[in-house]
Amino acid sequence: MALVFGRDAVLEQAWESLVQGDPVLLAGPAGIGKSAIWRELVDRARQEDWLVLTCAPAESESSLALAALADLLRPLARQVADLPGPQRAAAEAALLTANAGTAVDERALAAATRSLLDSAAASDRRVVVAVDDAPWLDPASERALRYALRRVPGPAILVSARSDATAGTPLELDRLPGRMRRIEVEPLGVGALHHVLRDRLDVTLSRPLLARITRDSGGNPLLAMELARAVLRLPRLPSPGEDLPFPATMTRVLADTVSALPSAGRDAIRLAALLSVANLRDLQAAGVDLSAFDEAEDARLLTLAGNAVHFTHPLYAAAVRADMPAGLRRRLHRRLADVVADPDERARQLALCVVAPDATVAAELAASAERQRHRGAPQIAAALYEQSARLTPSQSTGDQCRRRLAAARCHYDSGDYRAAAKAATLVAEARGGDRKAEALLLRAEVAWSADEPLSVAARTAERALAAAPDASPLAGRIHAYLSLFHDSPELARRHADDACKLLADTSPEDAELLSGSLLQLFFNEIRGGHAPRLELLNRALALEGERPSWLGGTIPAIWWRSVDEHDKARSRLNDMLDRATAFGDEPGQHELLTHLGETELVAGQYEAAARTIAAARDLGEQLGTGLVGETWLVGLLDAHRGDVERARKVAEAGLRRAEAVDDPWARRIHLALTAFTALSDGRAGDSAEAYRALAAEADATGLVEPLSQRFEPDWIEACAAVGDLETARRVLDRLAERHERLPRPWTTLGLARSRALLAAAQGEDASEAVARLEEMRASVSPHVLPLDRARCLLVAGVVHRRAKRRRAARVALDGAAAEFGAIGAMAFERRARAELARIGGRAPASAELSPTEERVAALAAQGQTNRAIADALFISPKTVEANLARVYQKLGISSRAELGGAMARRGGVNP
Repeated sequence: MALVFGRDAVLEQAWESLVQGDPVLLAGPAGIGKSAIWRELVDRARQEDWLVLTCAPAESESSLALAALADLLRPLARQVADLPGPQRAAAEAALLTANAGTAVDERALAAATRSLLDSAAASDRRVVVAVDDAPWLDPASERALRYALRRVPGPAILVSARSDATAGTPLELDRLPGRMRRIEVEPLGVGALHHVLRDRLDVTLSRPLLARITRDSGGNPLLAMELARAVLRLPRLPSPGEDLPFPATMTRVLADTVSALPSAGRDAIRLAALLSVANLRDLQAAGVDLSAFDEAEDARLLTLAGNAVHFTHPLYAAAVRADMPAGLRRRLHRRLADVVADPDERARQLALCVVAPDATVAAELAASAERQRHRGAPQIAAALYEQSARLTPSQSTGDQCRRRLAAARCHYDSGDYRAAAKAATLVAEARGGDRKAEALLLRAEVAWSADEPLSVAARTAERALAAAPDASPLAGRIHAYLSLFHDSPELARRHADDACKLLADTSPEDAELLSGSLLQLFFNEIRGGHAPRLELLNRALALEGERPSWLGGTIPAIWWRSVDEHDKARSRLNDMLDRATAFGDEPGQHELLTHLGETELVAGQYEAAARTIAAARDLGEQLGTGLVGETWLVGLLDAHRGDVERARKVAEAGLRRAEAVDDPWARRIHLALTAFTALSDGRAGDSAEAYRALAAEADATGLVEPLSQRFEPDWIEACAAVGDLETARRVLDRLAERHERLPRPWTTLGLARSRALLAAAQGEDASEAVARLEEMRASVSPHVLPLDRARCLLVAGVVHRRAKRRRAARVALDGAAAEFGAIGAMAFERRARAELARIGGRAPASAELSPTEERVAALAAQGQTNRAIADALFISPKTVEANLARVYQKLGISSRAELGGAMARRGGVNP
């Protein structure tokens, strides 16, 4: 291969790293030979029967949406049919095998790239993803590939880039698994350049002349070749000691090489250099005789292959463009614009041949921008819209404003929130009426998505509403967003109600917003203390079809979780998670995993909660979410499992952050965690104070029914523990109002538990309250609220103990400890056992095993390991150990060896 002389050590270093699975970056100045080394390594991978996925973008192709990604994924085209629908449509659009019916979501394209690479990595062949000249990747290809490479282990990765081409590491290679190996491609010495020049130019120079060329080129092979060509064009060779009679700059020397071509050859090569893809059809249509390329091809400046002209090095094309006078260049762009077949290439050529605003050119650029947006390349679309706006005549202010706003929207869709905010603000300042309202609404969306203070999004959207025509569909859309931006239930309810009225008879495009507005109205009416209007929920669900609204899609799951219909909540969230995964919507996946984790925690399924919260946290770290919700859930899970100290630290840190950024929601959830942790830790006074602050926060916001917060029973327990019975009674009234307004299993149990506890604390005969407590506990299925049901037993046991009913107390507390242990609520189990210890005396020998203890004991008696038992019963090995310890105590044995016989005597297993 050409230009690999003197590179044996580099090739071996790079190959060794690729075999080990470490990413390899070949770096060095232009012309140093990176691409030659890259090609040699790619050829070696093919010889070793690796699956090779490559792309080698050029500077002229950096504005061609998805051109590089299409090249790289083309060997995997057969796997596209197996992708989920949204990913399949995105991949087909990228590969140009089908037209997307709707605009491609860039996230779906990234997910499709990941899925295809996952499929390739799962095959029996080694896979290498190789990108030459990575800085010239078009933005859409770069984003999709970067996303996929960070998430797909297995493929070897080979990338080349100019050392000075980019500030960061291309494709974020330094953040990938493995240790990135950066190989700086060094200059060649005299001996290696002798072989290069003999191989490429078929010339042998004297040693002194070769040494001067090596010195003046800095050992750069490409520059050395062009200096040698220039020397050979001289009337005579320079004598020893004589300086070379030309400047040794890359651009100048390359331009001189092109200038030496015949006139027809120069014109042909100029036209080829000005095309994004120099296909032969366009060049012939522009009047080029293909024989005009013969001398340039003989000089190895370019090749004709695959119906296109390919420059042998990007610098040749760059030098041709740089050496063209501006007027000539514009005339050639016009000539190409008149004949090229691709409408996007025509728009590009037109834009480069005008120097003043032009309505026709601006319109073609806007149309091209819309096509790029449709293909899933919003970043390229944004640049085209901005160029279109600049070329729009000043008198066409409406078109100009619309195009600038479209550019802002594309910036937003690509995740460039800073550029989107700046562009939207400029439009808002320049215009009034609808455009001003639309721009301000987009600015509010940016504030919401970029985690700016909620007040910024709300204020900006209120300004948008003031600029919009009254009672218009636009006003309806703004009201819909405001229902999301306001934390106050009453303000959110009013905006949701207005949105529903204004969007009811509008276009189908607003159906998603209408569905979300109905959900927001349903949700905020309940939060404000109104009775639930289920007809709103049902109407919204019917309207959304298979596509939940982003505005309130999780509200049905939050509602079902709040009324303890956990299976319905899980089903909703899992369906939405599957959809988000298919679309590559990682922020959506993150939100849904967080809701799923909370659902499992409330349902007492701590192992499932731990897995889901860990997945949410892992994704949150990748997305840079700030980890507020996930960390709070980790702390809450820790508190339930008994790690009170870690939970306390989470609560303290969360409150500090909430105060610093003035986040009411974060303040409420961390106050609740602070209070619950203090109660679990025996600090009832601190707990009661934190619950008081939480209630004050909710009341100040007008939050009458905080659906996801169930704090009153614990607040009553804390008040009773410190003797503040007056407050306890007021809180009991508050809880009773919540129950009367919206009866739920947790309010049913919470009321019964609190009344029994308060009756005992007031010195009353609590027998009737305990009987009612037991009745209410029996009315709630064990699978709905296992923690709450166990806490009912704990309260019953405490009340019985205080009334000197020792046997009843022991039975209740034994049962409570067993049920706490079965779900892994170790803090509560310790409290139950502490209460048991206060009873004294011996436990009855005939103590019954709980259902979980029975199942664990039966499997252990059959010889199964703790891990096997844990897997079979979907509990943790620690829970197995805790259950076995209680079984040994109840059966009067001390080892697993005695368990078989003891269970056989009970009839639980054959010995």
